[in-house]
Amino acid sequence: MRALVYDHYGTPDELRIEKMPIPTPLAHQVLVAVRAASVNSWDWDLLRGKPYITRLGGWRSPRYRTLGADIAGRVAAVGAAVTRFRPGDEVFGDLSGCGWGGFAEYVCASEAALTPKPAGISFEQAAAVPQAGVLALQGLRDAGRLQPGGHVLFNGAGGGVGTFGIQYAKLHGAEVTSVDKPGKLETLRDLGADHAVDYTQEDFTAGGRQYDLILDVVGNRPIRAIKRALRSGGTYVIVGGPMPRILHAAIAGSVTSRLENRNVKVLVHKPNHLDQSVWASLMEDGRVTPVIDRQFALREAADALRYFGEGRAIGKVVVSMEA
Repeated sequence: MRALVYDHYGTPDELRIEKMPIPTPLAHQVLVAVRAASVNSWDWDLLRGKPYITRLGGWRSPRYRTLGADIAGRVAAVGAAVTRFRPGDEVFGDLSGCGWGGFAEYVCASEAALTPKPAGISFEQAAAVPQAGVLALQGLRDAGRLQPGGHVLFNGAGGGVGTFGIQYAKLHGAEVTSVDKPGKLETLRDLGADHAVDYTQEDFTAGGRQYDLILDVVGNRPIRAIKRALRSGGTYVIVGGPMPRILHAAIAGSVTSRLENRNVKVLVHKPNHLDQSVWASLMEDGRVTPVIDRQFALREAADALRYFGEGRAIGKVVVSMEA
């Protein structure tokens, strides 16, 4: 099989296509013939080895030679203890908890990481869902306690988490403000955002407007500024951003919650097939549509990572094995 591999941390120039043996599934694993995989910020961080916490388990060289967590494909074989799937089933899932390796023509995954793919959804659409969709869901539903009529702001709304989150929030009766660069705002309005803020022209924390829930994907504003933009009883959930900002939010959270009646939370990603199934149902019913900016062939996967790293993508960047 062909796989995208790298041996040293660095830029996408470190990536290359290499022929490798097709893996054999263990007892609780499923062998998936991958049809599509999508790029996440975690892939970008692991490629560069920054922040340095991403080097745990592989300080000098990558622990996993093949990146890629979000996949969609068809089951090729199953281990002896697998009960949920059989060869021929179409699936999608997040491999970040069971070894990565999605940018390849075949990969082994724990059956618990996989979800049946709806028949009417393409492999590319399904591959766009797992990490971004589950982060949006857990940030809004679990950490944020999203309420109908509440006003939600997405900071860094133009990526995968934001484009899924806007659709989910609108389905649940929220008023939505999206914050991103000017080239992404029209798409965010088309997804249902009631207000779109160009962060190059306006600081959403400085205008006096307050929100019930802020979901922050980029972490580019100080916690003290964020708190000004939260209503009493409101919640700030940081999903991504610089590690010092995330650590500050974790430390400040308990103090802020007790003294200021404003909740500050760091979202810890918990990949699971039950939350993936929520998105499968929403997509099957036509209530949610993944936003795919560009699609690359496996031979162009290094370019896909490079494009993602430039920060210009709206929604998701997908790698198709058959393109």
